[in-house]
Amino acid sequence: MKPSLRRGISLALALGLLLAGAAALRAERTRRWRQTSYEDFLKGTARGIAVRSDGRLELAPRMRLIADADASYLWSLRLDGKGVLYAAGGSPAKVFRFDAAGKPAVLFESGELSAQAIAFDGKGGLYVGTSPDGKVYRVSAQGEKSVFFEPKTKYIWDLATGPDGTLYVATGDKGQIFAVAPGGKSELFYASDEAHIRVLALDGRGNLLAGTEPSGRILRIALTAGKTERGAFVLQETSKREVTALLVAPDGSIYAAAIGEKPRPAPAGAPQILFPPQMQLPAGAAAGIAVASGGPQMAVPFMPFPQLISSSIYRLAPDGAPEEIWSSREETVYALGLNSDGRVLAGTGNKGALLVLDGRGVFAQLAKSGSAQITGLARDTGGKVYLCTANPGKVFSAGPELEPEGTFESASFDAQLFSHWGRIEWWGPPPDNAAKHAAAPAGAAPRISFFARSGNTEDPGREWSPWSGPYTKPGESVQAPPARFVQWKAVLRDGRPGDGIDWVSIAYLPRNVAPLIDAIVVQDPGVRVQGAPSGSPMPGQTPVSLKLPPASNAPASPFPQPPQRAGAPSMEAPPQGFAQKGYRSVLWSAHDDNDDELRYAVYYRGEAESQWKLLKEGMEQKHFSWDTTAFPDGAYYLKIAATDAPSNPPALALTASRESERFEVDNTPPAVEQLRAEADAKKGAATAHFVARDAASGIDRAQYSLDGGEWTLAAPLGGLSDAPEERYELSLPSLSPGEHTLAVRVYDRFENVGSAKIVFTLPGAK
Repeated sequence: MKPSLRRGISLALALGLLLAGAAALRAERTRRWRQTSYEDFLKGTARGIAVRSDGRLELAPRMRLIADADASYLWSLRLDGKGVLYAAGGSPAKVFRFDAAGKPAVLFESGELSAQAIAFDGKGGLYVGTSPDGKVYRVSAQGEKSVFFEPKTKYIWDLATGPDGTLYVATGDKGQIFAVAPGGKSELFYASDEAHIRVLALDGRGNLLAGTEPSGRILRIALTAGKTERGAFVLQETSKREVTALLVAPDGSIYAAAIGEKPRPAPAGAPQILFPPQMQLPAGAAAGIAVASGGPQMAVPFMPFPQLISSSIYRLAPDGAPEEIWSSREETVYALGLNSDGRVLAGTGNKGALLVLDGRGVFAQLAKSGSAQITGLARDTGGKVYLCTANPGKVFSAGPELEPEGTFESASFDAQLFSHWGRIEWWGPPPDNAAKHAAAPAGAAPRISFFARSGNTEDPGREWSPWSGPYTKPGESVQAPPARFVQWKAVLRDGRPGDGIDWVSIAYLPRNVAPLIDAIVVQDPGVRVQGAPSGSPMPGQTPVSLKLPPASNAPASPFPQPPQRAGAPSMEAPPQGFAQKGYRSVLWSAHDDNDDELRYAVYYRGEAESQWKLLKEGMEQKHFSWDTTAFPDGAYYLKIAATDAPSNPPALALTASRESERFEVDNTPPAVEQLRAEADAKKGAATAHFVARDAASGIDRAQYSLDGGEWTLAAPLGGLSDAPEERYELSLPSLSPGEHTLAVRVYDRFENVGSAKIVFTLPGAK
């Protein structure tokens, strides 16, 4: 091979390696915004998209508004034997009947506050229970009403019709169930120890089920038992206060929803307040409640939809074994139903969301109603689910078919810095075999499409860029303009069971910004700083407290952290200070908005100098100590410089610096001058004089010792010791005749010490 050719190949190879290395460095700083969890997706906006708890987006059952009822709230939703839909609510108490087109008509209206519950007998007769201080009305198909039963209780909570046409009425605030025969004859069917019987259901095995408040119990009562033998069996006492819904599945399983925390036991002798159920009057209504017998009467405000409340759903197996299958401290369940595929539906508040539970610990938010609470669920023979809401009162249908198209808009993502956007990627389960081989119609839109837009405000709006896309293949580059914020949108079409999106990721490269030195603190003279504390100090080391710089002003980093270098500590340990004469130390705090790895350098200059001199560079720690004994006395400044070069290519690396406050170096001890003593034999005393002088700083203190005795503090003539020159006068009383030794030592502000000694004689008395 010719030398020139060999050199050309080597040059090309070197250039290729250089470019690859630069690309690798640039790619190393590329970051990714990835969304994959239920919590991530709940922050976005779903339209026709179900958000599953295992972190998947999929098409939801088709949801359609049937009617915006003329009511603030609807409590009960039922289908009669012919499939006609009815809804009850208030205020005032009303029952609506919906025709085949979904148009509502008021079938029943009364002066009570709310139509709380409705039920049908085997002949199509309609029963309506009203509250508070309500009655049970029987309503004909033509809307003619008559009082069927008046229990003389505060609340009528629910109605259920037995196989023989007997109407069971759940009441409060005495926790009673009444049985009313078709002819109108009534009897007390069951009296509980609870304040309220909240909900009723028939288990299909000759039993009436009841949910209570305030103990949150699920009761089973045999319908055929004689009056003297009738009793209830507690199937479960839940951990919640109030059972709000009961559902019996075809396999005999019982599902129950319960809300509210039970109160802690009251101190002995304190009255127990019996709170009413948590939801059954419109917002703003109030009701007085009484305490247990023997205590004083108290009125407590009624809160129908408390904001802070917990909720759970339980499943009781056919053999009675209970398990909690769902819980939340943010959502409350007010209604239960069965989907056409057998999964349990839950209507919740106070966000008005419809949930579905698959029984394997996975649930999905199918849709939001736009009302505060979903309070009733019903399903027709074709599998269509109906739901009613409160605040305001509306009626919707859902399923069984999926939405033909759904969109999901993510929450906006704050990259913290001006950024360039890279590729968008996503993943979902592959379609089943039938879907793989099914040919899409010519010109059909793709089943999954993504769009993206960017902006420089947190809330997306008209000031953002238009949506770019569609992106139909993972790995396509996002064409949104560089900015600080970004958002993606997914469009799903032609969904099949199992389809969906499990995660979405957008790559981005933040613009590199210079690091920032937040603060610099020069320590007191004579302090040396070490890195990691070593436990107990070494022999001869005296620990001292350090003056720490304020914490960094950097916000919590949104960026994924780079992998730790082998042997590198997981975080910088706080330094430790020791006393060591002649040393000075500096500590600083710094941050980088890119979360880049930083290196530091320390420079110094004298007060009268213009050029900075390097003390130390290439440091990872944010502290430095140096020996000042080689420095001339005087005033100095430090400069701390930071560079992000370890995390960026040389052409993109940035530096920043900050200067310290003025500090002084003084290693020259003060001088003791003109030390003399004047003896007074008559008084047996002496007076000493001396001058302390320091060329660089003020005199801090002076001490003297007479004849080797203890050192005694001496005050200057002016009383205040702060000048470069101080004069002293010492009174030395009670001296014996003969020779005496006076030693003096003087300290400056840097703990430099100068000393002197004289010998004087006190003559004996004549």
